[in-house]
Amino acid sequence: MTEDERFMARSLQLARHGELTTAPNPMVGAVIVHQGRIIGEGWHRRYGGPHAEVNAVGSVRPDDEALLPEATIYVSLEPCSHYGKTPPCAELLIRKGFKRVVVGSLDPNEKVAGRGIKMLREAGMEVVVGVLEDECRWLNRKFMTFHSLHRPYITLKWAESADGFIDRCRASADEGPAVRFSTPWTQMLVHRLRATHEAILVGRRTWELDRPSLTTREWPGKSPQRLVLTTKDSLPATPEGGEWLRSVGVERLLSTALGGHNPSKVFTPHADGQREGDVQSILVEGGAQTLQTFIDADLWDEAFIERSDLVLGSGIKAPEMKTDLKGRPVHVNFA
Repeated sequence: MTEDERFMARSLQLARHGELTTAPNPMVGAVIVHQGRIIGEGWHRRYGGPHAEVNAVGSVRPDDEALLPEATIYVSLEPCSHYGKTPPCAELLIRKGFKRVVVGSLDPNEKVAGRGIKMLREAGMEVVVGVLEDECRWLNRKFMTFHSLHRPYITLKWAESADGFIDRCRASADEGPAVRFSTPWTQMLVHRLRATHEAILVGRRTWELDRPSLTTREWPGKSPQRLVLTTKDSLPATPEGGEWLRSVGVERLLSTALGGHNPSKVFTPHADGQREGDVQSILVEGGAQTLQTFIDADLWDEAFIERSDLVLGSGIKAPEMKTDLKGRPVHVNFA
């Protein structure tokens, strides 16, 4: 590992501290190095707060401030170049006179998208881009997907029996609750997964049968926005709109085209940036039909499958993955 890779790895380590607090902003870490010695470091702690570069510069001791013009700053994501909730970080680095800037990956946000790098180079700074780029992009894969493909990063999750069923067959909620596959340990992992997504989605039938809470009660962090996917012909007649949603504990009802579930109609890519109400990441937890339609539409980015040693013998079959995963990760945990 080169020196640049070593300090970029430290930037990534710092960036991960913001996993539950920075969305919809990305996780970013920054390390300031002078002659092999770290003299400052920081990360983006929360949405709306100072960025990683600001926190790193602010951590430098007064005795070391004079070293900044001879120092290198390592940043896991391209410094911003626009005024948002905070001033541009690129301007801060220019003002402090850093000798060298090492960037992990470019920012795909159209408000940045190479402009930060351009500002630094035009100011006469040496800029190196692409150190541990794959690792930097993977850390912010939800942010990268949203700003590159203009749709949410979609994670699928389900639990299944040893013989491939996700539940017994039930006609109504009166027939009892769903089969429970999770252990306290795997339930904690699921709630951690929920905490790292902005929204969580189930189909209308799952909601009507189980009324799942879809919260992060077993893990620290904000509970995701609850979404229910339905078809136009199954929308409630009265009362409609926000009052009905609040009455059943759902933040948003996503309506697809008449005639069947079609998630691609809901998450149509758009080229005009983030729209009001958009979320960057959605965890799809079921049921089987909803999960399968996302798989069949090839509209997913990552999957988590919890496999139990419980044998049901019959019931609702688990979703079936296509053989070609196109490099997308599928994680299997055993309960």
